[in-house]
Amino acid sequence: MMAAQLKVTQIKSVISEKQNQRDTLRSLGLKRIGDTVVKDDSPVNRGYVRTVAHLVQVEEIN
Repeated sequence: MMAAQLKVTQIKSVISEKQNQRDTLRSLGLKRIGDTVVKDDSPVNRGYVRTVAHLVQVEEIN
């Protein structure tokens, strides 16, 4: 069975956000509004998402 995955979509701009939040979006692979990436549901990725929760929309996919 495959582990659950997170579909992360950037919905807000990083302008006027803190540098660590910009870096976090970058490490998730998001560059601009509307970008979507699919990541494994791991504690690390959950932490990334929590850091930028106000900038992204997250869906769990199986």
